[in-house]
Amino acid sequence: MQILLKGGTVVSGDGCRETDILIQDEKIQAIGQDLAVDADEIIDVTGRFLFPGFIDAHTHFDLHVAGTVTADDFASGTQAALAGGTTAIVDFATQYQGETLEEGIANWHKKADGKASCDYGFHLAITDWNSQASADVPKIMEDGVTSFKLYLTYDTMVNDEELYEILVRLRETGGIVGVHCENDGVIKALVKAEKAAGHNAVSCHPKTRPAAMEAEAVARLLKIARVAEAPVIVVHLSTKEGLTEILRARKDWNQEVYVETCPQYLLMDDSRYQLPGFEGARYVIAPPLRKPADQEALWKALSDGEIQTVSTDHCSFTLKQKELGLSDFTKIPGGMPGVETRPLLMYTYGVCEGRITLPQMCRQLAENPAKLYGMFPQKGVLAPGSDADITVLNPNAETVLTAAGQVQHVDYAPFEGRKMKAKVEKVFLRGTLAAENGKVTREGLGRYIKRGRYQKTEG
Repeated sequence: MQILLKGGTVVSGDGCRETDILIQDEKIQAIGQDLAVDADEIIDVTGRFLFPGFIDAHTHFDLHVAGTVTADDFASGTQAALAGGTTAIVDFATQYQGETLEEGIANWHKKADGKASCDYGFHLAITDWNSQASADVPKIMEDGVTSFKLYLTYDTMVNDEELYEILVRLRETGGIVGVHCENDGVIKALVKAEKAAGHNAVSCHPKTRPAAMEAEAVARLLKIARVAEAPVIVVHLSTKEGLTEILRARKDWNQEVYVETCPQYLLMDDSRYQLPGFEGARYVIAPPLRKPADQEALWKALSDGEIQTVSTDHCSFTLKQKELGLSDFTKIPGGMPGVETRPLLMYTYGVCEGRITLPQMCRQLAENPAKLYGMFPQKGVLAPGSDADITVLNPNAETVLTAAGQVQHVDYAPFEGRKMKAKVEKVFLRGTLAAENGKVTREGLGRYIKRGRYQKTEG
């Protein structure tokens, strides 16, 4: 079956142009002006922006954490992604203590396979590094898991010796690692001090995870990576201080370091933790929300091409689940929903307010994650031969974000009531119209993506 999308403005990392797109057999067959094709279906998309299907490379679906399980599993989470214009996600599988790397990946396949409504892949979080894990890395990569995750805090953290050894091993095999950068020891000491003083409110959360300790961990990671001669990704960067360390490493040492941030760090600040009662618990995430000055620095870095990707760190909990920390702020499950709203937030507050351009939005939400995580040019670009993953954005419509109107399984919306200056009108997944006007019309079409090696990526 052939589908012709006619009259839209195709957005790429290089620019925008009015052109038609011909879809056949899950792929883009042709792109050009006034294509003379007798297609089975012709869809007029005049006045719409046609983006490559967006990619969210940082989600946590069906994750057991903090004494509970995230509100979104792979069924609801990928439906929410698709409804909002995201056609592929990369979720974090975890190798827990005592497991092999292969067991960790197998556990996530059981969670996801047969349930997903958008395409999906896995990063692998390594928590038990040993000789067997080192030997298994090439096999894991052959199976399409070519990116990894390390934590410098939590009970899943690695120490500096393990960090160095893993970086060397991934350099040898062509893999790449994203790192959660916070200082675990200082966090624990600050928590101990707050509790000793009798403090247990939500407002304690940002105090125990200060910006300086993100910057310290970023600097430590980059110094170790420099010795290991390995590329790295700093995930969910939240601070100006951390960004300063990254810019210095690039300038002084020509280090290959990539950066991800998230809409919450661009659009919210730590005043949310001062909200009355327990309301601030909705925004308990790690790293925490920061200061307006950090937001400004991150937006500038996006504009300057210093930050390569914008993902969500979607890790959703209901308000009831958040209440697990009513009497102890350290027991509030950390995370917020976001996979459904990222494209509209970045268009409204980024493009419409002149902070980034349409091509930059395309790079940061589609092209760069496709390259960095081994999916390009199958995904991340609208070109002949690529998957026909297409997000049709109507800039002449409006969307109001509400908990009642969302697909994700959460009973609150972090951006409740905000008016978005566009609508995700149609979403094609490999040529099938799978979502319209914020609603999924075809469920369960998602496939596992066997990813290749990362490609060097510019801002």
